[in-house]
Amino acid sequence: MNKIHAFTLIVFMHATTHLSGQQPPTLPVVAPGAQLIQLPAKFAFSEGPAVNKKGDIFFTDQPNDKIWRYDTKGKLTLYMDKTGRANGLYFDKQGNLIACADEKDELWSIAPNKKVTVLLSDYEGKRLNGPNDLWIDPKGGIYFTDPYYQREYWDRKQPDIAGQKVYYLAKGENKPIIVDDKIVKPNGIVGTPDGKYLYVADIEAGKTYRYSISPDGTLQNRQEFAPMGSDGMTLDSEGNLYITGNGVTVFDKTGKKIGNIYVSPHWTGNVCFGGKDRKTLLITASESVYTLRMNVQGVE
Repeated sequence: MNKIHAFTLIVFMHATTHLSGQQPPTLPVVAPGAQLIQLPAKFAFSEGPAVNKKGDIFFTDQPNDKIWRYDTKGKLTLYMDKTGRANGLYFDKQGNLIACADEKDELWSIAPNKKVTVLLSDYEGKRLNGPNDLWIDPKGGIYFTDPYYQREYWDRKQPDIAGQKVYYLAKGENKPIIVDDKIVKPNGIVGTPDGKYLYVADIEAGKTYRYSISPDGTLQNRQEFAPMGSDGMTLDSEGNLYITGNGVTVFDKTGKKIGNIYVSPHWTGNVCFGGKDRKTLLITASESVYTLRMNVQGVE
């Protein structure tokens, strides 16, 4: 279908999967009268959105091994085919698109001319589980989650590394360090733009943690921030955290739940702010992708 569909935005102050029959109150972070807009394409499983300096948003269709671009004019185009089964994405300061390429469980740097450089392919000689999501700190270091999700295209049936961990790869280094090995299954990850705090979701334990980031990149003072896990996450300029899964659940910077953006019937995999003013929220939701106008700006 080529026609863009507008869906009435249903916003709940408490997470639910049922309509109450009354018009629910709107969230303060959402622009008045905003509607969810579905992009005119279907995907096998959309994931990993990231925004460049212009405000264009790139996201993956992981099973189909493709990266798509949604530009600031609202145009959707195929950006790249054969992406190493890219999942999570993030732009570095040089404009390279850093990708969790789990076909061979690597970290890729994709230059603007689409030249690929493999940044990382192992930990201490052992194949990584499957890099899933990442965030780049102000120093250019990469934090990434490495859960194990068995893929049909792999030539293995079990991981080479015991446990599922969070890693940090300092800029210019080729050996990562483990920064948390006490998470059951880490998935979504995002940090504050000042480089002081990191959020990591444990999707299996159903918790999201906040850490203090030390000058050497290690993590300290782990605290439970939200009583739910997440596939992917983002932050806005007010410090609110957006968690995916059952719609998009928003928490303020103190961990208080603001409400839920209901996206039915889809599982929401990830979320990202884009547009020229960074007030367009793009939500990857399984076979579909939606946009939503916001009152707040993203910080990517």
